[in-house]
Amino acid sequence: MARRNLFQPPPPPETDAAPATVEKQKSRFPNTGAMSGVKSTLKDVASNAVREIAVNMIEEDGPKDRLDFTDADVISLAESIKTHGQQVPIMVRPIADKPGHYRIIYGRRRLRALRFLGQPAKALVRSLTDEQAILAQGQENTQRLDPSFIEKALFATELADSGYEQAVILDALAVDKPMLSRMTKVARTIPKSVIEQIGSAHGVGRRRWETLADQTRSSDLDLDQIVQSIELSAIASSEDRFGKVSDAVTRSLRNDTSEAQVPSPTLSITLGDGTALAEVKDTARSLSIKLSKTETPEFARWMRDNAEAELTRLYKAWQSEQ
Repeated sequence: MARRNLFQPPPPPETDAAPATVEKQKSRFPNTGAMSGVKSTLKDVASNAVREIAVNMIEEDGPKDRLDFTDADVISLAESIKTHGQQVPIMVRPIADKPGHYRIIYGRRRLRALRFLGQPAKALVRSLTDEQAILAQGQENTQRLDPSFIEKALFATELADSGYEQAVILDALAVDKPMLSRMTKVARTIPKSVIEQIGSAHGVGRRRWETLADQTRSSDLDLDQIVQSIELSAIASSEDRFGKVSDAVTRSLRNDTSEAQVPSPTLSITLGDGTALAEVKDTARSLSIKLSKTETPEFARWMRDNAEAELTRLYKAWQSEQ
């Protein structure tokens, strides 16, 4: 005897008792309990299914968590996919105002390789909000691809500039607030054009990037100009490119220091009665004013209490003369 499909309701009988049959059918297959669980499970399975999507229907805009990969990277991956097939699906989400089109969440390099081969992409399709997509993108790449420090720093800064809340960025990158602060400080100090020319530099950790950022911040060096004087394109390794830039910055700072070795004479300010009021010392890094607590202790104390107001007044007076 053929087994009846549990998910296919029986055909209505050829009598006028159809309404009663419908009521009986509804009570036999309620949308609660075990049957609801089965339907929910089937829906989950369908949502996790991998689909094939034409690569020209997938767009790549949105925040990037990786520095651009080279053509050699794409070709190498394409050869692997050609030999072994696409082993890991990408993730996309539908574009609401463009039916049939999708936006990449993660898997940009795989998508580029598939475009190179002219093959459709195996993809997981998810209807995610912007925040959910960022979380999925950041967590997948952090767990599987291990982006470099500077790639994470650029990604975090781009998310912040795009208006994402700090809590979303922290979850996407799996970092704490102090680390996020360090990342954004580096990414905002070193010009992005310089970072892109250096590359991902996986072998360069946070401390070396922070040192380069500190050197850039504490000097008047034009990092773009320094990089232009170096043939970075001839250096294959991004770690070596970073080292070349770092060495050039260190040399430039050393030369600036050497040129400033001859100190400016200290200016001594004396009152009409011969009382030593202050000394003004000009160095390569600062202009310092030294008041004598021995000769004029009351004035030194007053200056300490009113320094902010007086220096602000002097600054505004200087501005009005410019």
